This record gives sequence, C-alpha cells and structure tokens, in this order.
Amino acid sequence: MKWINRNDSSQNYEDRRGQRSKKGAAIGGIGVVIVALIALLLGQNPFDAVETVNRMTGDQSTEMVVDPATAKENEELKVFTLGVFNSANDVWREIFKDQLNTEYEDPILVTYTDQTTSACGGASAQIGPFYCPGDYRIYIDLDFFHQLDKEFNASGDLAMAYVTAHEVGHHVQRLLGILDQMQQYRGKISETEYNKLNVKLELQADFFAGLWVNNAVKMGIIALEEGDLEEALGTANAIGDDTLQKKSMGYSVPDSFTHGTSAQRSYWFKKGYQTGDINQGNTFNDPSLN
Repeated sequence: MKWINRNDSSQNYEDRRGQRSKKGAAIGGIGVVIVALIALLLGQNPFDAVETVNRMTGDQSTEMVVDPATAKENEELKVFTLGVFNSANDVWREIFKDQLNTEYEDPILVTYTDQTTSACGGASAQIGPFYCPGDYRIYIDLDFFHQLDKEFNASGDLAMAYVTAHEVGHHVQRLLGILDQMQQYRGKISETEYNKLNVKLELQADFFAGLWVNNAVKMGIIALEEGDLEEALGTANAIGDDTLQKKSMGYSVPDSFTHGTSAQRSYWFKKGYQTGDINQGNTFNDPSLN
C-alpha cells in the first residue's frame, strides 16, 4: 500500500502512550489474560467478560503518570494508523454526503500502552483494538500489530490498515443506528441467537473496511501494490472465529462465534472492496448467515 495523499491531522487523535495509573487498574496483566481466556473457552466474548469484572471491581485509581520510555513507542505505527484513520473518515464523509445525504461525525482515535479506560469499561492490550460507542472512540494498543505479525503471520501495510478501517466501520454502524438496534436485543434473545447477530455486525464492519480500500483508491488517497489485497485477506483469514478457536482449543464451537469464520470475513471484505457500494453490505438480510 502506497500513500498518495496522507492526512496526518491530529485533530481527532488522543495519544495515551506511556500513560499508567499510579495505583494500577482494577484488573490487569495476567488477570486480564485469565479472564479473557476463560471467556473464550466458555464461548463468550472476552471483552464483555473483562468489562463485567471492571464494573464489579471499579477503577481503583484516577491519577495518571507518564513513562517517558514508552510515551513515543511504535511511532511509525502511530503515524501509519493515524493516516489510515483519517483517510477512512475522509472516505466516509464523502459517502455520507453523496450516498446517504447526511453529515458524518468523526470518531476519535486513542492509542495507548498496555491498558487504559473507556466509557465501555477498562481496556487492555489483550483485548485487541475495539470501538466504544459510549465515547465515539477507537482504542488501539499499537503493539497489537506486532502480535498480528508474530502470532498470526498477518503482516503488511494493508493488513494493518484493514484492522483500523474495520473499527471505523463500527463507528459508521453507530451513526447509522445499527449498534443501537443490536443493543435492544441484548438479554432478550438467547446467547446463541445474539452471537449470530453479532457475527453479522462484525462481517458488515469487514465489508466497510473493504469499501474503504475501494474508495480510498478512487479518491487518490492510496495506491495498491502487488500483494496488498492478499495481505488483507490473509488477516481476515487469520482472525476468523473458527481459526482462532482451533488454534486455542483444537476445535471450534460455531454457536459461540461472534465475528464470523475466516471464509466469511474474507468474503465480506472482498465484497466491500469489489463493489465500493454501501448498499451491498447489508449482512443482516443475507439468508446465508441465518
């Protein structure tokens, strides 16, 4: 992936790298890992599990200190991710204006080290990148991209860009009211049925990530190079529910899937890239996902 016109604006960027709570968060480090692993083995969403524990224990510190040694860590990844984030906002601003006849509201990108807090609860690097609809923020510990490369063999510029564009896709869902509709079903349907809805939600965000690539190329923001699409599709394959569960447990439990299989994630990203049309991304009406 080659930048043609990168937007380096920090207007919607919040840098928390190197910030740490003086007393420590309610849970962290190995505690977060244990909670997340137990949730995964039980077929639950690990982020929801950690959030629940944080709500029960509460954030035990408010004073923050900055570690100079990590305040500027992964600077190249920060510059790249900010560029992807800004370009995604530029793309969606045009789509909302031209195709949806409404105004787009930018989210905020937060980069942090190890752990931080959000309106959705405590956040940890073990959870991975996520979007919090409560504060319109996307949270990324940039070390995740190293993990993506080392543990999942998913590397390359477009592979990393896909992750950020996917999270911006969740913000788009928030603006379109889709996340609010999802929230109405929480606790009212079975966990299996809710998981199926969540798979559709995540696959739509994958579609939106592919749509970003299509439009970013058309708008002259980026140019694709040989192997770029394969990198992004390789990432989609690497983080499919079936692949992740087989890697951690040796088998998969389809009823517990929350993000979709590797094949599904690749398909919807590719569809977004090939069509570039937001109207082609209604995963909730796809009978093959029922």
